Amino acid sequence: MTRLLCHVAAVIAIAVMSSALTPVAAQSGRGEIWATEQSGTSGRLLIYDAYQLHQQPESVIPQTLFLDADNDPATQTVGDLCRSVTGSVPTRAHVVEFNRTGSHAIVSFVATGHVAFLDAGTRAAVGCVDVGAQAHAATAAPDGSYVLVANQNGKLLQRIRTNYSANIFVLDDAATINLATCTTPNGFPCQDAVPAQAVLRPDTAPIYPAFDGSGRMVFVTLRGGGMFVVDGTATPMRIISEYDRNAVHANGLIGVESNGKMYINSGGGDAANPTEFDVYSFTLRDFPSSGFTAVNSPAARSVISRDSGNHDAHGMMVTREKYLWVADRFANTIDVIDTATDTLVRTFSLAGPLANDPTPDLLALHPLVNYAVVSLRGPCPLTGNAPGVNNAVGTAPGIGLISIDEAGLSGRLQSIAPVRGIDAGIASCAPAGAVGSNDRADVHGISVRSIPRP
Repeated sequence: MTRLLCHVAAVIAIAVMSSALTPVAAQSGRGEIWATEQSGTSGRLLIYDAYQLHQQPESVIPQTLFLDADNDPATQTVGDLCRSVTGSVPTRAHVVEFNRTGSHAIVSFVATGHVAFLDAGTRAAVGCVDVGAQAHAATAAPDGSYVLVANQNGKLLQRIRTNYSANIFVLDDAATINLATCTTPNGFPCQDAVPAQAVLRPDTAPIYPAFDGSGRMVFVTLRGGGMFVVDGTATPMRIISEYDRNAVHANGLIGVESNGKMYINSGGGDAANPTEFDVYSFTLRDFPSSGFTAVNSPAARSVISRDSGNHDAHGMMVTREKYLWVADRFANTIDVIDTATDTLVRTFSLAGPLANDPTPDLLALHPLVNYAVVSLRGPCPLTGNAPGVNNAVGTAPGIGLISIDEAGLSGRLQSIAPVRGIDAGIASCAPAGAVGSNDRADVHGISVRSIPRP
């Protein structure tokens, strides 16, 4: 591992020195694009000035934050802080998100249970909480009072109390729901005792907690299928609605709110369920303000269902025109859904002259009107790739800039800001069946930080 870090560091050392430690957003005031790159131990954060990414994507140099412990008393990386607070170093930065004000970045580490907090303006590591087995994703409540963590292999939904002004972040153990052992308000086990004989939910590993606008309801997607809607403000948190694996298919991922509805997708990416594509909508006003609902109620509306062929739904976002875009990283396409009617209205491809296999992963709106950004996976993906299927293998790791055309009905991959992690010490790190490559760069998480003009 040390040799790998040295090789990667050598490739990007010039970029790091050029970006120094000055937040580039101060130059434009228009916002920043933050992305996680998963290779190495803790990985790295890449921070782009949004305007520069738009103007000169092929040559833009991001500010690069290495997240490993470096034992340098003059600086404190996320790894240093986590080691000092928790006794261990975080592994594989996976998702980066922001609190609503954009004052703090929240980074979850998928190979350990660490959730790190950074002052977004100074880039300083200011907090670290270890929730246990595996922090797949951590999202902030709209009011800024807490963060919910999907502890995937721990099968726990956990809450971290947050005070951003004082940089205080505390795991609230009393709030935790153990999704492996709990019982729903309807009297059913949250997870079936024998997965092979599952009737409701064979595997309740949580993947992503998606807040509705009120911050009370949280839609928690599950690895083995099904879903829970949870009151995140209760102590302990409580289940409001439960769905089985037939109502919401396996590998549920992200939730996005639009037009009074919550949209949830399910995808592929593991050996048991390598390829799949489903999108569901739930009308928020149908959920009760108190109490709980029957199983699979209020009913999910199936918007798209593609359970055969080369598909893997992953990232989603809503354009300013209220069209829902869904990235299919296996098919290299974006599906466009009209949120007023819940109908699929267009599918367009991102494959073309810039990349024959871009593998679009997660999406976000660019601060400039009529553009989106997308993380593009590399030839050696560390997460979400089904062995022998290679649904997450890409040819152009980096940040893609997509033009939003026809008022959100279509788009075009306009440019790619490349990210590289060449390891000269190996012949190839690509999975079996994929084209060989020694480029370990694996971009995954992406989020936009809006910054007001001074």
